[in-house]
Amino acid sequence: MATFGNLTDRLVDTFKNLRGKGKLSPADVDGTVREIRRALLDADVSLDVVKDFTSKVRERALGDEVSKALNPAQQVVQIVNDELVAILGGEARRIQFSKNPPTVIMLAGLQGAGKTTLAGKLAKWLAKENHTPLLVAADLQRPNAVTQLKVVGEQAGVPVFAPEPGNVGAEDAAPSRGFFGGTVGNPVKVAKDAMKFARDKQYDVVIVDTAGRLGVDQELMKQAADIRKAIDPDEVFFVIDAMIGQDAVATAKAFQEGVDFTAVVLTKLDGDARGGAALSVASVTGRPIIFASTGEGLDDFEPFYPDRMASRILDLGDILTLIEQAQGAFDEEEARKTAEKFATDSFTLDDFLKQMQQLKNMGSIKNMLGMLPGAKGMRQQLENFDESEITRTEAIIQSMTMQERRQPKVLNGSRRVRIARGSGTTVTEVNALVNRFEQAAKMMKTVAKGGVPQVPGMGPIPGANFGGGRKQQPKKKSSKSGNPAKRAAENAAMAAGAKPSSGAAAGSGFGLGGGNPGSAGGPSEEELASLQKFLGRG
Repeated sequence: MATFGNLTDRLVDTFKNLRGKGKLSPADVDGTVREIRRALLDADVSLDVVKDFTSKVRERALGDEVSKALNPAQQVVQIVNDELVAILGGEARRIQFSKNPPTVIMLAGLQGAGKTTLAGKLAKWLAKENHTPLLVAADLQRPNAVTQLKVVGEQAGVPVFAPEPGNVGAEDAAPSRGFFGGTVGNPVKVAKDAMKFARDKQYDVVIVDTAGRLGVDQELMKQAADIRKAIDPDEVFFVIDAMIGQDAVATAKAFQEGVDFTAVVLTKLDGDARGGAALSVASVTGRPIIFASTGEGLDDFEPFYPDRMASRILDLGDILTLIEQAQGAFDEEEARKTAEKFATDSFTLDDFLKQMQQLKNMGSIKNMLGMLPGAKGMRQQLENFDESEITRTEAIIQSMTMQERRQPKVLNGSRRVRIARGSGTTVTEVNALVNRFEQAAKMMKTVAKGGVPQVPGMGPIPGANFGGGRKQQPKKKSSKSGNPAKRAAENAAMAAGAKPSSGAAAGSGFGLGGGNPGSAGGPSEEELASLQKFLGRG
């Protein structure tokens, strides 16, 4: 996750200095804590939070749990991980649904924090969880906020309650409607009417998008407080931009005093700022972080797990979230059919296209790769990763006929030129895709049969079975003598379990002078050939 990139780098580098030490001295601990403090302050974490965090880490690191540990460095990492989980809220928080629907969720926060887009993301997520959400356009102040929520609602497939057009902008506003900054209509009435509408139409969740300001002021707080009083929401989510740094704490405190909120939602966690807000808000306000927005797409949204986020920050990976995303995007029955196709060598470019489209449904590839343990080591590669490559690959396959997708062998030169023109790519790119597909299909067939694929550029893996699951039978040993009578006698001896008469004696160089009793006493033809080859005369 890009927001914590610099913090992750600093912490990982700090822990490297502890490796290989059998025991940590107080000086080692003090130096580590000092570096952690600097890293957190540079990440814009609140000073009070940093002081409390580092004092707890130091106290535990100097205690018995580290002094008695078999690996002190790993134990310190575990302590830092535990304390990170604590300041991020401890346990994961879930929406408290009302026993008598609809459950009312009010969104509050500053203008520009991403409330409107977040409303659409939350609604789409709830719809996937088998709820029937309704979006309410109660932000009548920001120009075109109502229009934006309608667009977002349409993209999410969720209805929007918007009886008022709101502030449509100075160039379109009638004289009686006001200009930029003017509130058009009554947002409190809109919110109250939405409650009645939701009950009549039996929506089980209502999400109210409220107005924000560029800064905290009395008018903003009064309007938000009036809406809260009118609709009595079950949840009030404070939406905050994870990139605003130290201002996050002051803003959160102001909203907590003026409106109060039940949980925090972090937006723009995919940004490149220092991300101190995420590590400060929950600790300062005592309110848990419940969701995180990780990108611009409506699917770039996930429940917030403090333990998983701490693991990401420490570059320990987040495999659980990765698995959950895969389970949500991939159909189990389809995956079984695909595995069967791999095993029977019937996997086609059309199947490949379907798999790629399911992969896209998981969200950003960069974000997924960033959840792998040790992702710090490949951050440069992740930054250079071009996700549009998947779109180009889709275009190439979609430009093929169904016969070409199922039988790539029919792709001659003229067909490839046609496909390149149709997909806006080059023949070279088409050729590269076909070659990659054929290599991948061979590798997956080997894996499906229980074998280990031969990776290009790597030698064979010792002990690995490249025979597609079938064990190769050991070749029967036979005599290589040029004398037919002698060869027949030696083969008969081998079949009976005896050593061939011309075998080399243990310890003798090249088998010379070690003939078995009963042999001719001199070296065999095979031994002479070996010696000649060694001397470079063969």
